[in-house]
Amino acid sequence: MRVRVLGFGMGPQHVTPEVARALRECDYALAVQKGDDDPLLEVRRAVAAAHGVELVVVRDPERDRSPGLDRAGYEGAVADWYAARLAAYRGVLEERGGTCAFLVWGDPSLYDGTIRIVQSLGVDYDVLPGISAPQMLAARHGVVLHEVGRPVHVTTARRLRADVAEGQRNVVVMLTGGVDLSGFEDWTIWWGANLGGAGEQLVAGPVRDVVAEIVAARAAAKAEAGWVMDLFLLRAPAEGSADGAA
Repeated sequence: MRVRVLGFGMGPQHVTPEVARALRECDYALAVQKGDDDPLLEVRRAVAAAHGVELVVVRDPERDRSPGLDRAGYEGAVADWYAARLAAYRGVLEERGGTCAFLVWGDPSLYDGTIRIVQSLGVDYDVLPGISAPQMLAARHGVVLHEVGRPVHVTTARRLRADVAEGQRNVVVMLTGGVDLSGFEDWTIWWGANLGGAGEQLVAGPVRDVVAEIVAARAAAKAEAGWVMDLFLLRAPAEGSADGAA
């Protein structure tokens, strides 16, 4: 029993030759279905089909999302859900054996829990990289993610304000969910949604000038594809300029 964790970017068009070869060597791929209508599952199905590999689907276990849960209740609900998903994966692996592919959006190294899940399963595994969302964002906008001799910080929307308060001035923000950009009006943003896939949208400029455009573009991406994955590069005004900061 072996697992191969394979990054596939945003779909069949981004599968590298290395990942394609590994996928063809697998006996099947394993994916979870979230709800009755899961457009993201269909992309994984297309990736598997393009390389002649069967996609085995397990239903995502229900998670307690009661609005009244306190912190302990929430953490317990997440732990129960995680354990149930592990059990579902383990059941398929033990029944079928062989070599199984886990198909990961973008690259497995960035804000994805698949590697941790596979480690918890206690099976032999390896990981192959895919084209990541920050790579796509930089390429689509024709920019370098960092300024000369300066770092780039990768974070989530939930962490953005805390990270900026700690001094970060050049930030790639993932897992946005529609971020609030108030207070960043003087910063510059390079934003993208569904990069390389259905409903791709791009917006760039001073935050104060493009906020409304981003909101509209995000809605357009979701309307076309049925889902939206967006991220952005946010850069502070040059030090010593007259512009303010968040």
